[in-house]
Amino acid sequence: MLTDAVCQQARLARDARFDGLFFTAVKSTGIFCRPICPAKAPAERQVCYYFSAAAASVAGFRPCLRCRPDSAPGSAAWQGTHTTLHRAMRLIDEGALQQQSQAELAARLGISDRYLRKLFQQQMGLTPTQYALSQQVLFAKKLLHETQLAITNIAYQAGFQSVRRFNDAFVKQLRLNPSAIRRQREHVAGNSLQLELSYRPPLAWQQMLAFWQARTLTGIDWVEGNCYGRTFSYLQQPGWFEVSPQTDNSLGLKLHWPGSTGLGALVQQLRRLLDLDANLLQIEQQLANHSFFSRGLINGLRIPGLWSTWEAGVRAVLGQQVSVAGARTQLNRLVQALGAPINAEKRLFPSPQAVLDSDLQMIKVPALRRQTLRDLAAFVLAEPDAAPESWLSIKGIGPWTVNYARMRGLGDSNIWLAGDLGVQKALARTKNTKVNNDSLAPWRSYATFQLWFQTGD
Repeated sequence: MLTDAVCQQARLARDARFDGLFFTAVKSTGIFCRPICPAKAPAERQVCYYFSAAAASVAGFRPCLRCRPDSAPGSAAWQGTHTTLHRAMRLIDEGALQQQSQAELAARLGISDRYLRKLFQQQMGLTPTQYALSQQVLFAKKLLHETQLAITNIAYQAGFQSVRRFNDAFVKQLRLNPSAIRRQREHVAGNSLQLELSYRPPLAWQQMLAFWQARTLTGIDWVEGNCYGRTFSYLQQPGWFEVSPQTDNSLGLKLHWPGSTGLGALVQQLRRLLDLDANLLQIEQQLANHSFFSRGLINGLRIPGLWSTWEAGVRAVLGQQVSVAGARTQLNRLVQALGAPINAEKRLFPSPQAVLDSDLQMIKVPALRRQTLRDLAAFVLAEPDAAPESWLSIKGIGPWTVNYARMRGLGDSNIWLAGDLGVQKALARTKNTKVNNDSLAPWRSYATFQLWFQTGD
């Protein structure tokens, strides 16, 4: 629980583990800051605390220009306990209210518009529309600080339909003029952007690099030194990114993508893939109470994600009953045959249509497994928004494949791969063959990865 006493202690210590979990609003100046702000700490009687930058903004405070709340990691303290609100926020961050009405979003969530507004008001003190607008403005502010994009381009990338609407919202929300906070940065040629991706430490970057390295596919993803990169297609535009440590609590992102709109949702997708919004302080405190982690945890271990549930599903199907190296061999054959090239060195992961149109003779697997891939491709093409749980109707796909896709393709924090060989081996070493995994909720996925790393799988 983030009480005022905990928040006070964290801000006075400038504890980066609490960055993004709350914001400090200073009554005398009308400014709100991150816990890590380098400015002189105000007296406690002068501050109040908010659990989101949006709530502080709507309450009338403007963001600090030194610590830049627009760059704080996400995931407020209560997100892990209210899944409907968490999903609503994720969809809004991905641009849902830019593409549909609030009533349509509520219907998509399976709740009423009234209940959606009640959830936001009770938990955040603002409406879904206010939250969406605040997120757009804060992302635009981040682009103003960190890129040389024209203000017109920033307006559209942040989800505004006109520059006038953008300027009005910016001044109203932040009491700042967009052009007033513009600062020069070194130009990067082509369609490349450089952005900062903040996170709450710790981050087990080397362990995550090792996990990705063992599973890289030629032309799709790569590990070079301290850098991880991969290709993707977003809004039917191919691109690629590279990330590497920049400071003790941020990664530097180099993004190559030519799209003219949708950048905010794309950055959110990258944050999900890298699991940068996880609250490791909370997660590791809970996992440390279990006997099979008596030898200690790998501090900062997150969920190394994949671009989509489709990709995760294909990797899982070809990884059934074979080693990681064996699965990688088959996946590389699939990629080289069916992955659309971006340039001479890079290509995209094979699309469902490409897999469905192929006889898949390039992969040396049983005929049933080829048919499973084709059936999965047909299902994803017919129902692109269907949850992985619905794949269980496909012959050759069971709970392990579905859970793997949810964990790495969606970043689901609560997946326990009980039947996984690596998990079973790790538990056997600790003489814990039977586990009450309910006690690991809602962080079962992190427990799974901790056990995988204990065995080196």
